[in-house]
Amino acid sequence: MNFSFYIAKRLAFSKQQSFSRFIIRLSVGATTVGIAAMIITLCFVNGFQQTVANKVYSFWGHIRVQHFEPDKSLMAEEIPIKRNIAVEKLIQSKVEIASVQAFATKSAVLEANKNIEGVLLKGIEAAYDSSSFKPFITRGRWIHFSDSLYSKEILVSEQIANLLNIHLNDTVTVYFVGTNESNTSYRKLRVCGFYKTGIEEYDKLFLLADLKLIARVNNWGDDEIGGYEIFARPSSNYDSLNAILMNELPTEWMSRTVASIYPNVFDWLAIQDMNRNVIFIIMAIVAIINLITCLLILILERTKMVGLLKALGASDLAIIKVFLYYAAVIATRGIIGGFILGMGIVWLQQYTGFISLDESAYYVKTAPVEIIWWQILTVCLTTFLVSFSVMIIPALLIKKVNPIRAIQFR
Repeated sequence: MNFSFYIAKRLAFSKQQSFSRFIIRLSVGATTVGIAAMIITLCFVNGFQQTVANKVYSFWGHIRVQHFEPDKSLMAEEIPIKRNIAVEKLIQSKVEIASVQAFATKSAVLEANKNIEGVLLKGIEAAYDSSSFKPFITRGRWIHFSDSLYSKEILVSEQIANLLNIHLNDTVTVYFVGTNESNTSYRKLRVCGFYKTGIEEYDKLFLLADLKLIARVNNWGDDEIGGYEIFARPSSNYDSLNAILMNELPTEWMSRTVASIYPNVFDWLAIQDMNRNVIFIIMAIVAIINLITCLLILILERTKMVGLLKALGASDLAIIKVFLYYAAVIATRGIIGGFILGMGIVWLQQYTGFISLDESAYYVKTAPVEIIWWQILTVCLTTFLVSFSVMIIPALLIKKVNPIRAIQFR
């Protein structure tokens, strides 16, 4: 049996009471808390970023293709483009793309119960894949598209409904204001359902309606639309896919990622990475300092043993290994404990949602979690390797221990 490992095992699992036992428990506890904090932070940040980003993508898709408008704002309407079969086939030929759907937006004024509110209608087609949006419907149902001129149903956000006191199946008036009085028109539409994404910028502004309604109000032709929304497959690189499309589209067309069109949410989500990294650094420093302190105390308490081993002919390297093995056991206990504690809290949140958030500020009611196993294992392994590497520094003090003085040490 390995001499250093045997001594380390006897020390680590000894039942003898000493001051160092308290220090060891303290170090294990600190490491446990540090690892648990890093795992919880990682899962919560991943879950938060993923959930909020998916809300935006469910509303707008991942990439937008439309007429060349480099500085288009959130409130601006699209310049119409004609459907292009060649472009549609080009987009659908990319394996990363799951679906392509036409859309258009139109500024309007919504009137209900003698109250008015400025809104933006988002027009969609009957073939629109509503599976990603239906989870946001709180009451009522999805729009029924008819074979007539256009569907006279709309989806209204809960926020606008509460503001204007709109109820399910109410008939509301939507005014479309043109550049002059002759272009001004209105439509009577029935509210078929309410939705809530939790993202205030969308909930306070958008209504969902039939694309043919917007085309008719704008006097567009049957083949004119505002643009295409592209929904990419999971794990696709949206920036790379957008760059490919931009190079292959006709000159008067353009593609942009939704993150670049509406950067406010995504910039805010990116800040969470910095918060996560700060917590990682603080927890890592705390864990390392605790383990170094623990190892120094162990060496000082076992100075007499070090001197005796040296007197019996043990090499400095063999004795250093004893304490490194000992410290590795302590670190491993802390990491395993932190893993159990951290994942326990994460799983509890995942199944119970006991941690709630202010949806108006964070876009979600409960703190979401996303478990990415390779990241969690990387945190545990990296913490062990860094801690073990740093613990070599105090272990080198063993070389300076004089056997005669160490044996006489009181």
